[in-house]
Amino acid sequence: MCMNSNEPDNVWTIVVAAGSGQRFGGAKQFEMLADKTLVEWATTTARAVSDGVIVVLPPGAALFPGSVHGGASRSDSVRCGLAAVPADATIICVHDAARPFASTGVFRSVIEAIQSGVDGAIPAVDVVDTIKTVNSEGVVMATPDRSMLRAVQTPQAFRATVLRRAYDTLGDSSDDAALVEKLGGKVVVVQGTHAARKITTSEDLEWARQYAHSLTNGEI
Repeated sequence: MCMNSNEPDNVWTIVVAAGSGQRFGGAKQFEMLADKTLVEWATTTARAVSDGVIVVLPPGAALFPGSVHGGASRSDSVRCGLAAVPADATIICVHDAARPFASTGVFRSVIEAIQSGVDGAIPAVDVVDTIKTVNSEGVVMATPDRSMLRAVQTPQAFRATVLRRAYDTLGDSSDDAALVEKLGGKVVVVQGTHAARKITTSEDLEWARQYAHSLTNGEI
């Protein structure tokens, strides 16, 4: 998809939906939010701004065109998705299905940041709580400056060659950008949105259902 008239990029998105939902108590990515599942909400948005989308599903789940099975860890699942992305992709976004309401605007922001010349771009919001670092015994070791902290979200976008190299040469991480950072890549932050809340608990799911209801009824 050409996001910039001077640089036609081939943009693909990997939607990671292969988790077992141990913390949630089930496969939350298949929970209904109004008329669509979590993964359908995430995939619909990704398709609106991408030339192609790969959906990574749990091992054993029924596959459909454009989907693959994931692995034992999130990083393994991303690797499965990368293997299915065409070699001529120039920008690859990685998005968690557990964030069903990330907007097309956020997708475009991270993609445009890559087109500006950086290796990775991640959406984030300000941290509003005071954060403490503690040791294994619960003793406070430091209080980081809150103004220097950000809560990171997805979708995260990367120059395709850099992301593939990171996953080919490094181990596992819960954050794709962290692997690119380890390679020495330049990663920037763009403004995220509180609507891209991660669905982790039953309370999160209830909020998501109310939010989806408001969206489908034109209240937002």
